[in-house]
Amino acid sequence: MYPKLIDIGPVPIYSYGLMLGIAFLVGSVVLRRELVRKHLDENLAITLTFIALVAGVAGSKLFYIIEEWNFGDIPLSSLLKTDVLFSPSGLTFYGGLILSIIAMIIFCKVKKLSVLEILDCLAPAAALGYGMARIGCHLSGDGDYGIPVNGTMWEFIGYSYVNGTVPTPPGVLVHPTSIYEFLIGIGIFLYLWNYRTKSQFNGDVFFRYLILSGIARLFIEIIRLNPKVIFDLSQAQLISILLIVFGGVMWIIKSREKTTPAST
Repeated sequence: MYPKLIDIGPVPIYSYGLMLGIAFLVGSVVLRRELVRKHLDENLAITLTFIALVAGVAGSKLFYIIEEWNFGDIPLSSLLKTDVLFSPSGLTFYGGLILSIIAMIIFCKVKKLSVLEILDCLAPAAALGYGMARIGCHLSGDGDYGIPVNGTMWEFIGYSYVNGTVPTPPGVLVHPTSIYEFLIGIGIFLYLWNYRTKSQFNGDVFFRYLILSGIARLFIEIIRLNPKVIFDLSQAQLISILLIVFGGVMWIIKSREKTTPAST
């Protein structure tokens, strides 16, 4: 495990923060290519990436605080301390995704841009960035790993995070779910990247992204260590189901709008 890579003077460089930064840079390049292909202003890539970065980190941290306050029996005053608010850990993906989408909608409305067209451009980059950021989770061992595999058929792929920021007990091997999610993220990106030139309507790519990422997280949570909230489902699984349903319903509505003949 390499939670902290190096120190540059008094500034520590953490593996998760570095991979998160790389993920946003690569995502910005992918986004710019898609904007150019759609004959949109390529300079929007920098602005949209900045919005996604700020809203993503803020939403991730806010969601983490709410989650720990409600389900972790941690006083809110402890969660609002500076060392918690500005630490590189405690970033919850769905909080960042939701706040980023809201921020994008507001930006598009202000700039009079097509919301769904911009979200279509962002979807492949989001899938790729998510996968790359999970490498940071793996390197830092921040607790995003799965259940123990000792003595099971999966022991050969088990991994020890004994030196991580949230260490596993000595000798305990667990599912390296961050690696699984990295591979899934790359797979979703490749699918969306290939499909984007065949999309039939604005929102087609984005709603497919919501469905696929929701399905992926729904199943990966089965072997994750997150606590169950209701119906033996974790909070992330409940949100995944909402995203799958929302993405599916919106995809059906938009596809029917496209195929419905105009009234005369």
